[in-house]
Amino acid sequence: MNDLLEVTRRGLYAPAGDFFVDPARPVPLAVVTHAHMDHARPGCACYLAPTGSLPFLRRRLGDEAAIVALEEGQETQLGALTLSFHPAGHVRGSAQVRIASATQVWVVSGDYKRAPDPTAAPFEPVAADVFVTEATFALPIYRWPDTAEIVAEIVAWWREAKEAGRAAVLFCYAFGKAQRLLAELGRFAGQGPTECGPFGHLPGPVWLHGAMLTLTEAYREDGVHMVDTRAVSDAPKGQDWSGALVLAPPSARATTWMRRFGRATTAFASGWMLMRGRRRWRGVDRGFVLSDHADWPELLATIADTGARRVLTTHGFAEPLARYLRETGIEASAIQTRPGDVRQADDGDAP
Repeated sequence: MNDLLEVTRRGLYAPAGDFFVDPARPVPLAVVTHAHMDHARPGCACYLAPTGSLPFLRRRLGDEAAIVALEEGQETQLGALTLSFHPAGHVRGSAQVRIASATQVWVVSGDYKRAPDPTAAPFEPVAADVFVTEATFALPIYRWPDTAEIVAEIVAWWREAKEAGRAAVLFCYAFGKAQRLLAELGRFAGQGPTECGPFGHLPGPVWLHGAMLTLTEAYREDGVHMVDTRAVSDAPKGQDWSGALVLAPPSARATTWMRRFGRATTAFASGWMLMRGRRRWRGVDRGFVLSDHADWPELLATIADTGARRVLTTHGFAEPLARYLRETGIEASAIQTRPGDVRQADDGDAP
């Protein structure tokens, strides 16, 4: 029985359908799981994507990109293969790709998580003969705490900063993580679609770095309810930042942009913050463990949910996960789906 997908220098390729899934380089037809830039590369002749990702792909790829969108579960025929998208829970609009021939079904997970997220559709297990799974956090040490507890810790840290007369600058990824935090903060403050005050029970206003503005607005336009925000660029000269919470991408940490906040306290929100060494490497005062990827128990549960007799692991700790699965009797191997298998640090929970 021939494999439906093969690993090439340009990424995962489906010969029977003549398309690539999340290609590493420009290709004639790219099937993309979501709009993070390590999955949606510019320069492809045509893109096939889930409808929910369309607003974010447009911002990533531009209005000139040829994008064909499919609703969740809608099937399309590409050569000898039938393809459909199913929710992945990673960020808004993210999806898994189900690829079926007359004799077998493959599912490519893309990035995914199982934890509840008010900004993304819940992960949907899809039965498969072969499951291609991410392995970003595929070690037993990675087990995520409850999201509500982490949000409460963030608010407590913010209150401490206000009492000390300092700004609280929280670094997080501009697409997905920032909006999830804003939605969780809104829920913490009791703000929702019918009830929304300027700050609620939060210590003060939330300000956004410019890199987050258009994406956050896209989430709002798509019906996601988040805490009220202000743009740092709109602050008047001499703004008193004490008591403010500022969300910024990690790339802003060591730049002159930070000087305006004076003696700010800093933190980083990522699954990598589970390890203290990562926190020191990031050079921040606090780390909050909040990931948009599956942890170790969720990875194993997801693989079991698919019923796959064969598993291909990729990204992150791919080989340790494959080795563990082989020890449990599952046929498994690690693959590289992009050159060097290195993530883009501004887009996902990258090291």
